Amino acid sequence: GELVVLIGPSGCGKTTLLKLINRLYEPTGGVITIDGRNAQEFNAPDLRRHIGYVIQQGGLFPHYTVAENVAVVPGLLGWDKARTQARVDELLTLVGLPPEQYRNRYPAQLSGGQQQRVGIARAIAASPGTLLMDEPFGALDAITRGNLQTELLSLHEQLGQTIVFVTHDIDEAVLLADRVAVMRQGKVVQFDTALNIIMHPADEFVAELVGADDTLRRLSLVSIPAAMVPLGNGVRVEGAEPRIDIAQRVRPALTLLLEEGAPRVIVEENGVPVGFLDLAAIQRASVPRVDGSAA
Repeated sequence: GELVVLIGPSGCGKTTLLKLINRLYEPTGGVITIDGRNAQEFNAPDLRRHIGYVIQQGGLFPHYTVAENVAVVPGLLGWDKARTQARVDELLTLVGLPPEQYRNRYPAQLSGGQQQRVGIARAIAASPGTLLMDEPFGALDAITRGNLQTELLSLHEQLGQTIVFVTHDIDEAVLLADRVAVMRQGKVVQFDTALNIIMHPADEFVAELVGADDTLRRLSLVSIPAAMVPLGNGVRVEGAEPRIDIAQRVRPALTLLLEEGAPRVIVEENGVPVGFLDLAAIQRASVPRVDGSAA
């Protein structure tokens, strides 16, 4: 049920790992389990019908309509026409493509972002428990990419599928991942939350790959409770001091601090002051530590 992101330099094995999961490649050693069951126990073609796969630029069949593309796996599974059509319309609506407008279009009549939406709809048509995504947004412009990232997070929240997502972009990994697997030369060198990887990279390679020296990226991940100074007894809060909710991250607090020119920002929980952030507290929270403790 997690959204796990694979990140690493070209040739480190990210796509190979996806192909091992759905048995386009067979492992020469070790075991891959799908929902607790050895993947080798499944019939390979049947296994692939129950694993969604999304690649860069959608990989749609150009001679199929949008509806026909989405219906590929339900067709292989023997769904009847009415059930398939209802599912196609449901999924097109889910990915923001009104079926009455897009059902009968061909891929060439769609933008790159629309093709990716159809690719996602096709991959989840038969409600697979596992979804593999190989740099699906890599060729898109920044605005379309951001919109689809938001759509993916929403879909994951609704459907609860296991998603394994390959990217070269650490900011995309930070936005999407429950956990991140950093790969190098066919090995996973660190597997942890994005926050722990950026704040506590396992080694210099990981630190350089994820930009652990990027202060603003780190502050976008650190929660306010991890950085704030609690209000002690007798500490007064002035009415004019800027305020921020405890549920926020540290970076917006820094922005507020700089915009207001104030010495500190008061942290509130349910409207009640509980602590503060000043530049010294923010600086302490932003310092990474390169060691092996998170490896």
